[in-house]
Order: sequence, then structure tokens, then C-alpha cells
Amino acid sequence: MNKKINKILACVDFSEYSLAVLEYAIELSNTSHTHILVYNVINQRDINLLETVSPYVPDKVDLETYIRDMKKERVGKIRTMLKEYFFENKSDMNFKVDVGIPSEAILKIIETQEIDLVVMANKGRGNISRFLFGSSAEKVFRHSPVPVVSVRKPENFKREK
Repeated sequence: MNKKINKILACVDFSEYSLAVLEYAIELSNTSHTHILVYNVINQRDINLLETVSPYVPDKVDLETYIRDMKKERVGKIRTMLKEYFFENKSDMNFKVDVGIPSEAILKIIETQEIDLVVMANKGRGNISRFLFGSSAEKVFRHSPVPVVSVRKPENFKREK
């Protein structure tokens, strides 16, 4: 099978893994000269929480303003990260910030943007929360129609000799 990779989705959440995700996406794109879409999702859970508490706050938070400001802030963070660490590669990248349930938003953008490969972090969480909820990465791995590359911190997964 000779599948051409035209577009890579690099999922960043501004955690300690985000730079590694971008490094892997860039390295993978260098071998086939593909385009990278840097993607971030504002978690709908946070918006729902804000909606729940806003009636009890004297100076109500306007959700539309909050979402607009969060998108602007995250776009700024992505631009800064690209400029600071990946300046020479930024011409091959676009970025997008959406609101939603992260795993669902990632799966949707794979389809709508015709993504060929996903690069994302597989962050470790506590056993109980992973058992009860599962991680976004696990949901994407299970349901993605395209290959997903998992980025990890090697020191967290040392092999026994």
C-alpha cells in the first residue's frame, strides 16, 4: 500500500507534550512535504461549568465573550509557540481552535479537513479517572479512521533490562 500523507493533524493542549507533538508532526511532514494543521479544543466541559455558575456570580460572565477571548488567547499561544520553536516550518502550518468535547472535535475535524495522519500526546492520568472516563487520546485511537501517532515522554515508559 502506497498511501500519500497530504495533511497531518497535530493536536496541542499546551501541556508539556505540545512541543513534542509538533516536533513529531514536523519530522513526519519533512519526509513527505505535507501540510500540518495545529489543532486545539476548548473543552465543552469548562463552558458547561461556567454556564452553571454564572447565575450565581454578581457580574455575570458573557459566554460568547469568554469563548471569543479564549480562542484569541489560544491562537496567540499557538502563534508564539510556532514563532519561538518552529519558525522555519511555520509556512507549512495552519492552526484552528474549536469548542467541543476534545475527542469528538478531533474525530470530526479528521473528516472535515481530510486529515491523513493524527499526532497527539498520550498523557497518563490516574487509574480511576481513566477507568471511569477514558482519555481523549484513547477515544481517538479507538475511533479514528486514519492512523494516530502517540507521543509520550520516554522517561515515563522505561523498559526493564
